Amino acid sequence: MAEMMMDGALTDGAAFRRGGRPSRGESEKIEGRVLAVATALFFRRGFAATSMEQVAIEARVSKRTLYARFHDKAALFRGVVDCQLDSWRPAFEGAATPPESLDASSLDASSLAATLREAATTILRVALAPEALALHRMVVAEAERFPELACTLSAVSASGVEFLSGLLRRSPELGARSPEALAFAAEQFVMLVVSAPRRRALGLGRPLDEAGLAAWAEGSVALFLEGVRRWEGVRRWDP
Repeated sequence: MAEMMMDGALTDGAAFRRGGRPSRGESEKIEGRVLAVATALFFRRGFAATSMEQVAIEARVSKRTLYARFHDKAALFRGVVDCQLDSWRPAFEGAATPPESLDASSLDASSLAATLREAATTILRVALAPEALALHRMVVAEAERFPELACTLSAVSASGVEFLSGLLRRSPELGARSPEALAFAAEQFVMLVVSAPRRRALGLGRPLDEAGLAAWAEGSVALFLEGVRRWEGVRRWDP
């Protein structure tokens, strides 16, 4: 009875007054509530200090309901990570024009630089969002215990690297280099753009303001292009 009352508090009791399971819509609401509560608790307290019982109480569901959806705390943590990644992917997809839609003639030096600046701005906006910083901090702290979480988090970076590799491939100046070389260069670009600003935002230095981030993005693009044009070794890159 107590279990039914707890679940009923979340779903307004509709499913249990009917004497059946929650509808698909009600079940999605329950899962959404659980993930929202778990996200807040994990980000505020960390993984170790957050318990499944705590999540169930604050989400107003029974432990039976919680464990039916997430069989342990690691599964719940993965659900939180996946939810966050899903919320960030559209920012990359919407801000950057897919390489296939660009004519080779449009990728002269100035248009390549402009597209890279837009990509750098998007990367910084997503990576420095409070939720992204909290998730990065937590995944780094738990990477040894849950290495698969770090692999999942790298999915957003991998999609950015894939886009940038395609972009560089369509450049008359750089595109003749091997796919491996272009992928290496693209990954270096992502790290050049995001590593120091994120480190500062996490408290290891003075955070950059909006003007500083804009200057950082522009400077990163200029440095990257100057370096990749001069680095002959990239043509012989052998992973």
